[in-house]
Parts: sequence; structure tokens; C-alpha cells
Amino acid sequence: MSDLIDDENTGNNAPEYTVTEISGAIKRTIEGEFGRVRVRGEIGRVSRPRSGHVYLDLKDDRSVLSGVIWKGVASRLATQPEEGLEVIATGKLTTFGGQSKYQIVIDDIAPAGAGALMAMLEKRKAMLAAEGLFAAERKRALPYLPRVIGVITSPSGAVIRDILHRLRDRFARHVLIWPVAVQGQNCASEVARAIKGFNQLSPNGDIPRPDLLIVARGGGSLEDLWGFNEEIVVRAAAASQIPLISAVGHETDTTLIDYVADKRAPTPTAAAEMAVPVRLELLAALESLSGRLSRALAQSLAQRSQRLRDLARVLPRPEALAQPARQRLDLWGERLAPSLRQMVQTKHLALERTAAPLQARSLRQNLNHNQERCAAATARLGTGLGRSVTARRRELSQFSDRLQSSRLLMDIVRKRDNLSRVSQRLQDVMQIFLMRDRDRLSALVRMHHTLGYKETLQRGYAVVRGDGAVVTHKSDARKAAVLEIEFADGKLSLDRRTGTGKKQAAGKAPDQGTLF
Repeated sequence: MSDLIDDENTGNNAPEYTVTEISGAIKRTIEGEFGRVRVRGEIGRVSRPRSGHVYLDLKDDRSVLSGVIWKGVASRLATQPEEGLEVIATGKLTTFGGQSKYQIVIDDIAPAGAGALMAMLEKRKAMLAAEGLFAAERKRALPYLPRVIGVITSPSGAVIRDILHRLRDRFARHVLIWPVAVQGQNCASEVARAIKGFNQLSPNGDIPRPDLLIVARGGGSLEDLWGFNEEIVVRAAAASQIPLISAVGHETDTTLIDYVADKRAPTPTAAAEMAVPVRLELLAALESLSGRLSRALAQSLAQRSQRLRDLARVLPRPEALAQPARQRLDLWGERLAPSLRQMVQTKHLALERTAAPLQARSLRQNLNHNQERCAAATARLGTGLGRSVTARRRELSQFSDRLQSSRLLMDIVRKRDNLSRVSQRLQDVMQIFLMRDRDRLSALVRMHHTLGYKETLQRGYAVVRGDGAVVTHKSDARKAAVLEIEFADGKLSLDRRTGTGKKQAAGKAPDQGTLF
């Protein structure tokens, strides 16, 4: 029992520590023992609270180590932590007394070898493909001959020189270069910013907006090309309104920007060849097309000309079409003049028949005859009526005279007007015929003056008469004893028997000479 009491007294003499003191001692021990370390493991749980810090677990097949990445460090990391990714985390071991646990404050994360990088690449590729960023229907056709080409690459490498040299050889274009880092931590952000910057340029601004973009880099390892696998670069390329050619690495190198780009080039030189055609080939093609166009046009004209000639042979001649109408016109023209003359004669006879009874002499004869008949009737009535009958008869005679005179005068005036109108129409028709005949006569006179006998002599011709008859053959002239040649200014007689000739002035009778 005493031994037990001694042991309890001895325990009570040990120093006492507070929880904070124990936690601080452990913190100092761990931090002093390990300091800065590199830990390899698989990322487990990843938490991103609104504060911006990142909390994660590093684990292997037996243990788990908590880790934290502060907000300022997380934004600068080239490789963002993802669950299931095997990484090498570099940082400082420390403790967190609030939960009695130790943890690592991570300063940098790097994939643990190519296998880890490929696993992360495949996972990211599957995620982006599920969003449809790699779909073929999103890809656009490249412009045939861009006016301005934007190149996103390092300004100091051989890539930009190869691109410029190839563009100059094929078809020189205006090139805008946006210098970026093509590897390292700043690569992804600068490339994404360059793609967005080119798209934000105004087409009519001081710096023209490119019609085509080329993202180029030379070959390298997977780690060197990792910046072009970053999600920020892939999404910037997918959102680009300008067609984009990816020329990252050599032909065997593949990055995620190749899948989202509108066209992938195996090398930067091949990207320049895709961007522009060969100028000399265009000129040759243009010359060939021009020649084909000229030949086609000539052949078309020849075919149309032949077709026109074939149709012309089938169509009737214009003279044949107009000949019947011309004959009908001549026939009607010949019938018109006799018809007008006959019509004028008929109207004239009708006018005479109408005007004959209206002559003043016939009217007075009829009136005298009626008066004589009236007087005879009055004598037969006897003298019983006396002066009364005579006075009444005289009044009746006077009234009858006035009535007849009035009616006759009105009829005469009406007939005279009709006669004047018919006469005027007749004169107009006759005037038309006279003018037409005068024109025809003038034409015949002009033709006579042109083709007449005297006029023909005025043009240098001559008339030869032999023995008083006109000679038209040389044999008749040889047989004639006397030849007479008439010129425009006179006649010349030749006597073949005496061999003498005598000129006679125009208009004088010829001298017959003598037989002896």
C-alpha cells in the first residue's frame, strides 16, 4: 500500500501543460523537423469555399494527409487540383490546433509523371467533349484569301519566321503578331487573352481585325505543351468568332486546342499553307478560266450564228411577203381613178335632173298656163259674177303667186346650197387628181430629160447614120456611101466616095453637095 502511495505522489510531481501549449509544442516540433517537403500522392476530396482557399486530401493506399492552398497561391498554379489526379505537392508541414491535426500548406502542385498528365488530359478531354466543344458542326470554313492574319506565338522563336516566310512565298498578306509565352505558368492565360483580344478588335479600327487566327508553337514534351491543354485556352478558342488554325507541336503532338480549333495543322508551316493559296497557281487558273470562257463564248456565237442562218433559210423572203399587198395596192389604184370619174359624172347628172325643173322659165310657163286656165274658167262662169268674181280672182292669183314664189325661192336656195357643196367636193377631188397627174408628168419629164435623145448626146455619145438610116453595126457602116455623125454641138458628114467631110452646125439643114 505504501508503494502505491509513493507512486501516486511521484506522478503528481510531473509538469502540467495546457492544450494550447501542447498544440504549439507539436507545431514547433513538426515544422522544425520537416520544414519544406515534397509529397507524392493522389488528390482525394477537393473543397473550394467562397473564401477562395482550396482544401484537399493527399492520400496513398494507407494514409491521408490534409492540405490547404491559400487563395493567392491557388490563382497562380499552373495545374489546378482535381480529384483523382496523382501529383507532387510542394509545401510546408504544419499543424492546425483547432482540430488537432497536421496538414501541409501547398505552394505548388505538379502532375506526378506523364501517366498522371495523360490521365488528367483524358478526363478533361471527356468533360469538354461532353459539352459539345469538339463537335464537327461547330467548326467553320476558313476564308479563301484572308485580308489580315493574326498569329499568336512567341516573337523570338523560329515558328514566326517560318510562318512569315511561307506566307511571303505563297501570297503575301498583312500579318498581326500577338506575342505570348508558349510554355510555363503564364502560357495558358496569355494565349487565352490573345484570342479574346483579337476578337475584340473593330473591323474598321486603327488596328484591323484579323480574318483568320493561327495559334502556333514548335514541338516539345507533354509538359512543355501543357499550356495548350488548359481549359481556359480551349474555351477561349471555342468562343472565338474568328476562324482559328491550331499549329501546336509537331505532327505527332496533340493538344486539346487541336480538337476545338476550326482546322488543325501538323506544323506551323502547314498552317501558313492552309491560310492562303498560291498566287501563281491562282493566276494560272485565272488565265485558264479566261481562255475557256473565250472559247466557250466563240463557240456559243458560232452555234447561234449557224442557228440564225438555218432559221433564215426557212423564213420567206420579205419581197415575197410584200408582193401580194403590192399587187392589191396597184389594182385598187387603177380602179380608183375610173370610179371617181364615174361617181362625179353620176352626181353631175343627178344634179342636172334636180335643177332642171327649178329653172325660172319653166316656173313662169307653168304659172302662165295656170292663169290662162283660170281665165278660161272665169269666162265660162259668165259675167254674172261681175266685178266681185274678178276681184276675188285677182286676189287669189296674187296670193297664189306669192305662195309659189316663196316656196320656190326656199327650194332654190336649198338646192343651190347642195349644189355648192357637191361642186366643192368635185373640185377638191379633181384638184387631187390634177396634182397627182402633174407629179407623174413632172417625173416623166425629168426622166425624159435624163434619158432623152439630146441629153444622151450631151453625155458624150454620138449617132451614126449611113445613107440616112441609123447605123448600129460595123458591117452596115462599111456598106454606106455617106456617113453622118451627129454630136451634141452639130453633125459631121463623111462621103466615102470622095473621102471628104463637112461639119454642120447644130440646127442647120445639111448640105447635100453635088453628084458631079
